[in-house]
Amino acid sequence: MTRTYVVTGAASGIGATTVRLLQERGERTIGIDLRDADIDADLSTAEGRTAAVAQAIEASGGVIDGVIACAGISAPKPITMSVNYFGVTEVLEGLLPALRASDAPRAAVVSSMASLQPNSARLVEAALSGDEAATLAVAEDLIAQDPRAGRAAYPSSKRAISRWVRRESITEKWAGAGIPLNAVAPGTVITPMTQELLNNPEGLALVDAHVPMPLNYHQPAESIATLLIWLTSVENTHMAGQTIYVDGGADATLRGDDIWSWND
Repeated sequence: MTRTYVVTGAASGIGATTVRLLQERGERTIGIDLRDADIDADLSTAEGRTAAVAQAIEASGGVIDGVIACAGISAPKPITMSVNYFGVTEVLEGLLPALRASDAPRAAVVSSMASLQPNSARLVEAALSGDEAATLAVAEDLIAQDPRAGRAAYPSSKRAISRWVRRESITEKWAGAGIPLNAVAPGTVITPMTQELLNNPEGLALVDAHVPMPLNYHQPAESIATLLIWLTSVENTHMAGQTIYVDGGADATLRGDDIWSWND
């Protein structure tokens, strides 16, 4: 039976690859992006998210089987928190009624290996409070104190979204409704967004220092898309709250083998 998927960030990168693979498998897709998608919407604003949700529900006929949130930016600016955190959480929550109408609803989001990198605890906690205005104010304050602090926006947004997925996945509105909610954290993915940086020797060296990938090195978008598709397929019945690092071994390289000592 054909399933209906909503994919954000559908016009490029991982999102576009996910849409293509879903369509090749015979699934129906409703893409959302800033432009060149089935639904053009600005997910950096509350108004854009509300409009995107309404149009997606209308286009789906009120029944959505899977939501895959790929939309994201990496600008060293407050807007990164709006797109990467609130543009994910508010769209997912807005689509919950249509997900609940499915016989096998699933949801997955794109986090990042950057969720393990240095970030701003203030920014993460502000996002998790659900107050977007306060979050942007914190980001603006950090940048005012030190312009370089803008670099913390991306890893902070990804740390926050992974924590949101973990805490929300086991609640009544997700697990209680039979909806697996998980995240995928890519390492370095070869996309139009990263290609210019990777083609520069200095940029390449910087990337590899922060994201060492001993297994098969840099990856195509397909390696992320295929996992996102499995997470939102009927085969995934019990995985909840996980951030799965598809990163060529970067997580294991950087964190080592002892990630269980918190409970020792």
